[in-house]
Amino acid sequence: MIKISAVIISFNEEKNIERCIVSAKRVADEIVVLDSLSTDKTEEICRSLGVKFFQHAFDGHIEQKNRAITYASSPYVLSLDADEVLSDELVVSILKVKSDWTFDGYYFNRLNNYCGSWIRHCGWYPDRKLRLWDSRKGQWTGINPHDRYEMTPESKTMWLKGDLLHYSYHSVSQHLLQVEKFTNIASKADFARGRRTNLLRIMFYPCWKFLRDYIFRLGILDGYAGYLVCRISAQATFYKNIKLYELQKQSRVK
Repeated sequence: MIKISAVIISFNEEKNIERCIVSAKRVADEIVVLDSLSTDKTEEICRSLGVKFFQHAFDGHIEQKNRAITYASSPYVLSLDADEVLSDELVVSILKVKSDWTFDGYYFNRLNNYCGSWIRHCGWYPDRKLRLWDSRKGQWTGINPHDRYEMTPESKTMWLKGDLLHYSYHSVSQHLLQVEKFTNIASKADFARGRRTNLLRIMFYPCWKFLRDYIFRLGILDGYAGYLVCRISAQATFYKNIKLYELQKQSRVK
């Protein structure tokens, strides 16, 4: 049976971290937390639960997640965010994999909880994630803040039954604050890699995103929570584009 190292990055996660660690202990042989200098009780909670606790100043989601893997004793890594929990069905699936590791990486569906409601549409589900893998055959890539784990071309992957439960936002206010933070990061990342926007995209793309997520991706079936998810997601698209447009204007002035 192989040994699994659960790896978690955190920052001010006192509301979530204990639930995540307790869940990870059901399948992992060790738990590593790499914290970004939290100012709440995150460190105290982690140490009380006996995890391997490290700290490093945050320099990007991709950078921090790749760094966290280096602290793991086993190459077989289960990567979790501090606000995620393994469902019972997913625990069973992972335990089967531990006794018969056949593939290089394993995908799960992620089910998002938004302000107390489970979101099964809006483009938020199944939200498939590659979170269990042989770390010798891949690394975190993507464009901050939207990271993804990328396996080497010859790697073989498989999907596992069971959901990764993601407690995404506790309140609408928290969601709006995250939109402000993430659109700042995303607009700068897009500008740095040469991506550009225009007035037509600023005006029409947010409308299309809402229509697509709420109507064509059936967000309407998720009720009021679904409407909020689609509305704020469209708003985030608007914010990211106007911030990118401002960066374009500033670069022309210099």
